[in-house]
Amino acid sequence: MAARALWKGAISFGLVHIPVELYSAVQEHELDLTMLDRRDFSPEGYKRYNKKTGKDVTWDDIVKGYEYEEDEYVVLSDEDLKRANVEATGTIDIQAFVDAADVPLTYYEQPYYLAPSKGGAKVYALLRETLRKAGKIGIATVVIRTKQHLCALVCIDDKIVLTTLRYAAEIRSAEELKLPPATAKAAGISDKELQMALSLVEGMSEEWKPEQYHDTYKDDVLALVKKKVKAGQTKTITAAEPEDKPAKTSNVVDLVALLQDSLGKRPAKGGAKAPARKSAAKADEEEEEEEAPAPRRKASTTKKAPAAATRAKSSAKSSPSRKAA
Repeated sequence: MAARALWKGAISFGLVHIPVELYSAVQEHELDLTMLDRRDFSPEGYKRYNKKTGKDVTWDDIVKGYEYEEDEYVVLSDEDLKRANVEATGTIDIQAFVDAADVPLTYYEQPYYLAPSKGGAKVYALLRETLRKAGKIGIATVVIRTKQHLCALVCIDDKIVLTTLRYAAEIRSAEELKLPPATAKAAGISDKELQMALSLVEGMSEEWKPEQYHDTYKDDVLALVKKKVKAGQTKTITAAEPEDKPAKTSNVVDLVALLQDSLGKRPAKGGAKAPARKSAAKADEEEEEEEAPAPRRKASTTKKAPAAATRAKSSAKSSPSRKAA
């Protein structure tokens, strides 16, 4: 299935104009759970209706409106929203170029791919290579649907990726959080503890390989679904178990001991990795194998047992050191 552009317009900075199209850079793989009525397990439905008459409303009869005072609305069509600022709705306007390290991760929101439109390949490549050589990212504004976003244009391999950013006003202050002091010394961390922690990080360091990570929890839930279907428990609601009261523990933590244990359990760098956690799906397969009846074995003859006992006795006599032990 061909990718579908979410937005078409142009990148603009100075007198440079780059026609581009915006494509989603991510896809969701969440569990598709349906809301059910627990009384008969029928799917729950949501419908669009007129709050005044109670009658259903089709998509063709729905328009957007802004409530300028209670129960009074100004109707706004897609053309109205576009005409409010034609330039803003059609361009990714670069405001400045900054170092990527200067933008905290808390500002990054949603990534999109930018691809050149017809006639824009060369100037697209020029911006991409300029970003790469300068080691900068472009900070821009763009209107997508009915919201103006702050965004960053980042060169990644052969692509320009547009990532929407949160505005400063959207980032909550951390002043109310009870955080440890900002320096190791003030936080009571010794040089020995810091060096051991650095050794642990070094031992666990490896190349970034995103393909080796996946949603194991989703696999476990699907394995549980399979197990409940097989057991005929599709309509069984599992009750929550009573929570155990946490045991009273001291607040004193022997950090050095924890670090030493962690260093002892770390896999050797470049060596074999620790065995992966057994997933519920794998455990379910093994459980099925255990449930299968084992093939019958032929009964052993009475002549073999005495022979084994005789060998055991002669072996015990010939090894006095084992007997002494």
